[in-house]
Amino acid sequence: MKPKTYTFKAKLWIYPGNTAWHFVTINKVLAKKINDDRMEPRGGWGSIPMTVSVGDTVWDTSIFWSKDGTFLLPIKNEVRKKEGIYADDTVHVTLATRHR
Repeated sequence: MKPKTYTFKAKLWIYPGNTAWHFVTINKVLAKKINDDRMEPRGGWGSIPMTVSVGDTVWDTSIFWSKDGTFLLPIKNEVRKKEGIYADDTVHVTLATRHR
């Protein structure tokens, strides 16, 4: 099956509390499209495996369902350093579906 791709821009934010987790939130319109496109079973916490591109960096991860009807995409420290992105920066993201 050919991967589906989704492109969007979003602000990078830090998870509140004593963590260093950084995320972007996938807007509700796109989240609904992704949710509607994916019919196969999901992983833990409603996760969907994706190949992600930010700038020149590509990696495999998952997006995670959020209670507010969106998905959250974690952005690894390695990616943030390589791409020179920080909390509150707007990042251009491309997601491509992949199978487990």
